[in-house]
Amino acid sequence: MGKLTGFLILENGQTFEGKSVGFKKDIDGEVVFNTGMVGYPESFTDPSYYGQILVMTYPMIGNYGIPSNNLSQGISQNFESQRIQISGLVISNYINNLSHWQARQTLDKWLISDHVPALTGIDTRKLTQIIREYGVMNGRITFQIPPEKIGGFSFHDLNQNNLVASVSTKKKLTFGSGKIKLLVIDCGMKINQIRILLRYDVTLIIVPWNYNPFEGNKIKFDGIFITNGPGDPKVLKETINYVKEALKRRIPTMGICLGHQVLGLAAGADTYKLKFGHRSQNQPVIDELTGKCYITTQNHGFAVDAETIPAGWKCWFTNLNDSTCEGIRHNILPFISCQFHPEAAPGPTDTEWIFDYFIKLIAKWKNQKRI
Repeated sequence: MGKLTGFLILENGQTFEGKSVGFKKDIDGEVVFNTGMVGYPESFTDPSYYGQILVMTYPMIGNYGIPSNNLSQGISQNFESQRIQISGLVISNYINNLSHWQARQTLDKWLISDHVPALTGIDTRKLTQIIREYGVMNGRITFQIPPEKIGGFSFHDLNQNNLVASVSTKKKLTFGSGKIKLLVIDCGMKINQIRILLRYDVTLIIVPWNYNPFEGNKIKFDGIFITNGPGDPKVLKETINYVKEALKRRIPTMGICLGHQVLGLAAGADTYKLKFGHRSQNQPVIDELTGKCYITTQNHGFAVDAETIPAGWKCWFTNLNDSTCEGIRHNILPFISCQFHPEAAPGPTDTEWIFDYFIKLIAKWKNQKRI
């Protein structure tokens, strides 16, 4: 028996027909593309993709299988969260293979176990060209015979929702027992950020996105780390207000991806939606302080408007493809951020030094306060 036929329907009316290699379920989502050649298990479990239908431009997906979800210190060693975060998957050519020595199951079985629909046999390069021309758009994967006209379906803009609330931790978590107490605002944290930070002499106190750390002096901490996550940063009004308070109190603060955008909004800058976003493992950025160029992993659909960065702050990194702001920092105080992912997973580790830079910044600030 042949594979079940399914359809990807874009909100502009265009329809693509493919074969199912995942769970049979109709879903809606924002259709975005990723140009990465490897690292699909990490990408699919990245919470920043929550609510999105992911189109992979690389023609062969599944060719090295899926590893097991081994845990160490209570966290996954192979994935970036405990489950697949994408709403749906669209690929050109599914390869049913287990060629990697760590592989324990095939991609299709993993998708089915996590109830994620996927279509193969679709011209993903043509689809990507459409997204690049018209911008990211809402879409639907369906296994019903699609109507002749798009009027039979309605599409909801998921970015109007608080997507972070669906991927953030629901309770306070603690990892490590080091001297530096780091409050982590979880907006959809990639696990490799935890793995890297635990290499340092830190205690990670991970809290929900809307946790007020200043109410009743519940937690003592030396710095704040704002994670990546999905959706529009302007929806996170509580988080932005808490970060504003942290800046007033001059608490060392660092943000990654969505956390970078939250820090920008808290500082007084504005954010905007990119036409088709940056989702790849080869984005070049330049450090405006040193002139060095780094190749970075990225996954975001919004950006900080460089023209609105307030006095006392500067753009730290700039994207060399489209000149968008990829990081900000304060001229004097210990506030920094980056739009890209220094923790990689997948992708190059060129900018992993930023974690070390932030930990040293906290230690230096603590020493200055003692003097």
